[in-house]
Amino acid sequence: MTIALDRPGATTADRELRADLVGRAAKLFPLLAGQAERSDRERLVPAENIEALAEAGLLSILQPARYGGLQTDIRTCLEVSREVARACGSTAWTTTLLNVCSWYVGLYPAQAQDDIWADDPTARVAGVLAPTASAREVDGGFVVSGRWSPASGQAHARWAIVGVLRDGGSERGMVLVPMAELTVEDTWFVTGMRGTASNTLIADEIFVPSHRYLSSADAAAGRYATPHTEEAVYRSAFVPVSALVLAAPQLGLAQAALDLVVQKAPNRAMTYTFYDNQAVAPTTQLAVAQAASLIDSAHLHAYRAAAEIDEAAAQDSYPDYDARARARMDTGVAAVHAREAIRILVSAHGAGSFAEVNPLQRIWRDSEAGSRHAIVNPEVSTEIYGKSLLGIRGDVTDLV
Repeated sequence: MTIALDRPGATTADRELRADLVGRAAKLFPLLAGQAERSDRERLVPAENIEALAEAGLLSILQPARYGGLQTDIRTCLEVSREVARACGSTAWTTTLLNVCSWYVGLYPAQAQDDIWADDPTARVAGVLAPTASAREVDGGFVVSGRWSPASGQAHARWAIVGVLRDGGSERGMVLVPMAELTVEDTWFVTGMRGTASNTLIADEIFVPSHRYLSSADAAAGRYATPHTEEAVYRSAFVPVSALVLAAPQLGLAQAALDLVVQKAPNRAMTYTFYDNQAVAPTTQLAVAQAASLIDSAHLHAYRAAAEIDEAAAQDSYPDYDARARARMDTGVAAVHAREAIRILVSAHGAGSFAEVNPLQRIWRDSEAGSRHAIVNPEVSTEIYGKSLLGIRGDVTDLV
């Protein structure tokens, strides 16, 4: 088996653009990190963060170039979100969701894409794909009613993509709705990823034209409605992309924890020991080595999955079931390794990790919450992958 960490067809220009975008995210570190406590306390990513990300082009990386977007690839999305997460988990999660929802819009018919961006190329889209609302077919479209939660990014979006059950549950789909037609209920009272403001969206008999509907089954099988089939990134595998992007904030959070512990160790006492500081204690040395290796492993799994997704899209070849199952497994492994690295680092740093003034406690909370998103679920992903290796397919979920 050949294992690639970047798609074989990536050009020097592709990699230079990716490095440039990651560099732009790194330059925002002081602003984003400086706002992280506020984001957590106020349960909302500050508008200044979103504006700075937008000005740097970091909210258009998966938007079609036809509307002024950068139209990059999934690996670039991962690296940008990872870099943002080094500063603030909630900002990174919001960045990730806004970007992947732009990618979803790129799968829709041309008229739907025009609805979003023709008059306002800066329009942002949030979303919840779980089909927790009904769509009743009427002349020209659907009438939609229901509730969706958690709706990450909704506070900074003009549109929402939301999951529906069509005609009594005969088919699952996704519809595009203006945020102005939805009600937002303040329900996001949580321990981690507090700043994402992932509140509940409510629709009451909203009309949605038929061109703003996309079948979930068609999407999972790679049958997209966009006429722009020459645009490689919008040929990427639906479920692997939807899962993998959520691992990116975990990578950055874990790296942030490692950076903090390594930085503080030489000046931090090793209480109740004869060691002058934590850095000279073998227990700390072993802990940071183990954590760093787990973080490396998390990156390797995530980047391998991204490389396979990106290369298949570039080759216009939709990954088969087994390849998609492995991508879900890679996502779960990346999330678990990152989360375990943070657990080790918090223990090595000591009880002071949980002081409210210590960023480690927020990193830990954000990781614990974000890594448990249902589509990332490592146990489910492991079952899917194990069964696929044994030739058993399709009996766990259709989200593969």
